[in-house]
Amino acid sequence: VQLQASGGGLVQAGGSLRLSCAGSGRTFGGYTIGWFRQAPGKEREFVVFTSNGGSTYYADSVKGRFTISRDNAKNTVHLQMNSLKPEDTAVYYCAASGLLRSDDASRYPYWGQGTQVTVSS
Repeated sequence: VQLQASGGGLVQAGGSLRLSCAGSGRTFGGYTIGWFRQAPGKEREFVVFTSNGGSTYYADSVKGRFTISRDNAKNTVHLQMNSLKPEDTAVYYCAASGLLRSDDASRYPYWGQGTQVTVSS
């Protein structure tokens, strides 16, 4: 599966952005799709995933502010990010895994190219 992330940009603290992850292939719906992010000088960290069954799991740092949704008919996953904070600034990546549920980046063999999110204070 090939993935392409989009929707990043510059936003003020408290604002919102909606990221999209577009996938190719008829088996897109069978994958767990995760979002990860990497800030400068930091390791890549888990944000959220949606499993092929539609279950979701959020990192504590984004719970209540971010919402993930998927549309398998359109091979797309969206990440709605509200109440953004400067510490959310990072490159955001979407990734696909054949595992049912995982917050471990090493379990995701397929990655998109990343989209930059910058939140100004």
